[in-house]
Amino acid sequence: MDTDKPRDTQEELQKVRGELSLLYEISNAMRTTLKLDEILYIILTAVTAHVGLGFNRAMLFLVNEKDGVLEGKMGIGPDSGEEANRIWTYLEKEKTNLDNLISNYKVSGHLAHSQFDQIVKGIRLPLKEEEGGILAMTLLDGMPLHITQETIHTRKQDTLINILRPEEFVTVPLKAKDKIIGVLFADNPYTHKPITKDNIRILTMFANQAGLAIENSKLYEQTLIKSHTDSLTSLWNHGYFQSRLQEEISLAQKNKQNLSIIMADLDNFKVYNDTLGHQEGDQILIQIARILNGSARKQDTIYRYGGEEFAVLLLQTTKQEASVIAEKIRISVEQSDFRRQEIFPNRKLTVSLGVAACPGDGASKDSLLEYADKALYSAKHQGKNRVCG
Repeated sequence: MDTDKPRDTQEELQKVRGELSLLYEISNAMRTTLKLDEILYIILTAVTAHVGLGFNRAMLFLVNEKDGVLEGKMGIGPDSGEEANRIWTYLEKEKTNLDNLISNYKVSGHLAHSQFDQIVKGIRLPLKEEEGGILAMTLLDGMPLHITQETIHTRKQDTLINILRPEEFVTVPLKAKDKIIGVLFADNPYTHKPITKDNIRILTMFANQAGLAIENSKLYEQTLIKSHTDSLTSLWNHGYFQSRLQEEISLAQKNKQNLSIIMADLDNFKVYNDTLGHQEGDQILIQIARILNGSARKQDTIYRYGGEEFAVLLLQTTKQEASVIAEKIRISVEQSDFRRQEIFPNRKLTVSLGVAACPGDGASKDSLLEYADKALYSAKHQGKNRVCG
C-alpha cells in the first residue's frame, strides 16, 4: 500500500489553498483603489513581495493603440544586489505584509528614485514581433513565454533582453475581457531561483485578475477626465482647477517648492459676443485654448476658469518665470488672427493677465487667487493687453 499518496494529496491541497488565499488577498488589495498608478504598484508588489509571488523584480507594459507600441509603465525591483539584500533583510525583520507595502506607496510614492523604474518607463517597443521581440510575441500570441538560460542566447537581438540582461524570465499577457492590454515581465536576477511551471501557472492566473483591474482603472480615469474637462475647449474646468490648486499648494509647501498661477481674461470680449452672437464667440474661445496650449510649457496645466477667463497652473515655477510665460501668452494672442477681429477696439483681440506666486503672494488657495485677481484687475485698469503681478 502506498502510504505517501495521502500525504502528497494533503500537501497538494495545502498548496492550492495557499495560492487561492494569496490570489484572494491580492484581489482585495486591487479593489481598494481605481487610480492607475496605485493599481500598477499593487500588481507589481504582489509579483515581487516575499509575501506575494516572490519574484526578484517585475515590470508592466501597456498597449498604446494610438502610437502602436508597448510602453513601459512601471517596474519594481532593486537597482543592485546590495540593495536587494538590504530590502529583503528589512522586510523579513519587520514582518511586513502586503497591506503595509501598498500603504507605504500610497503615502510616499517611493518609486520616484528607482533607477530600475526609470529604465522601464523609457522602454517603448513596436507591436510587431520582429521589432518588439518577446513582449510583442507574448501580446500577439496571447500566451505566457518562458525564456530559459538555455534558450536566451537565441534572442540576442531582442531590445528588452539587451536592456535588462536577464538570465531567465517569464512574460505573461494581461487580458481584459476580449482583448490583451499589456504584458507582465518577471525574473530572478539576484537569487537566481529557477522559474517553475507552478510559478508560471499562478502568475498567469494572477495576470487575468490584473488585466481586468487595469481596464477598470482606465475606464474610471476616462470618466474622471470627462467630468473634469470643459466640453467646449477641452481644457480642464473650473472645479478641477480649484481642487488641483489646493492639492498642489499643500505639496509645494511640504516640499518647500515654488508654485505660480496666471489668470488671463480676454479684453472687450462682450463686444464681440453681443455683436456676432455666442456661437462666433465660442470659436474664439476654442482658438484661444489652442494658443494657450502652444504658449505654455508641457508641464503647465491650463484651465477654462469661466466665460472668457482662463487659468494656468505652473509647478516649481517662480513668479519671475511665470511672468515670462504670461508675456509669451499675451504676445501670442495679440499676434494671432481671429475671425471678424475688426469688431474689437484697435481691431485686434488682446488679453490681460495677472500673475501670483506661492507663498510670496498668498500661502492659501483663496489668498493666492485673490492676489491673482487683483493683479488681473490692475492689468485691465492700466489699459488692458498687459501682464501685472
